[in-house]
Amino acid sequence: PRGRPLLGQRELAVGAVGWDVAVLEFRLRRNGLPRSAVDGRFTRSTATALERYQRRQGVVPDGIAGPNTYRALARRVGAREHVVQWGESFFSIAAHYHVSPWQLARRNRIPLTSVIVPDQRLALPRGARLSAPAVAGPPASRDAVRVAIDRWARVYGVDPALARALAWMESGFQQDVVSSVGAIGVMQLLPETWEFVDTVLLGVRTPRNYEGNVRAGVRYLRWQLDEFGGNRRLALAGWYQGARAVREIGLYDDTKLFVRVVLQLYGTV
Repeated sequence: PRGRPLLGQRELAVGAVGWDVAVLEFRLRRNGLPRSAVDGRFTRSTATALERYQRRQGVVPDGIAGPNTYRALARRVGAREHVVQWGESFFSIAAHYHVSPWQLARRNRIPLTSVIVPDQRLALPRGARLSAPAVAGPPASRDAVRVAIDRWARVYGVDPALARALAWMESGFQQDVVSSVGAIGVMQLLPETWEFVDTVLLGVRTPRNYEGNVRAGVRYLRWQLDEFGGNRRLALAGWYQGARAVREIGLYDDTKLFVRVVLQLYGTV
């Protein structure tokens, strides 16, 4: 009958047919299985997509859906660890789990500029998830985000390369990243920072989508640059730790690292 057997009630491998196969195939679409292959028949294409998923989850990549795979599929929220695959970087892994590349590196106490290697295990920061959290507005491509950054950088007299480097450091140009402390969007603005920009710096409420986030973030960067007489290093430090803290305390060690990596990204994204 339709709806039977349920996913998880039996082991699935090449040759299996049924409703549970169709459900599994639907879940594997994020791992390269084309829409046309979601037909309830476990083929070699299904196995290949399943192996890719298993590697990402640290499960033996045998192309067979058994207890370990079902346990991994049940972890929809709160993913905790990732096993690095060939060709992956901090930025691609961060994009996969909708987290900040910077937070991913900090969680593992590894500089963002470090080389990561296949089979290396990375702990994931709080908020890591395979499904994107709900955000306002339609999904935006990285090209669209880049265009928005460049446009608002020109409006506010900010070096577009600096704004892009900061945005890439913060989110990898992802609009749906939410940090463990509640910073959101492409520019990773705290809600209170966003409100400050809208109320004090702009005098208008920006839309709560990627375009509004980019506009507010670039305007806030302009403000930091003005606070520090155009000094990029101090402006980035003020962005990360707060302008007052920079003046009164100086740069924290993790602030220095943050600034150094952003400046290394300058002109590369």
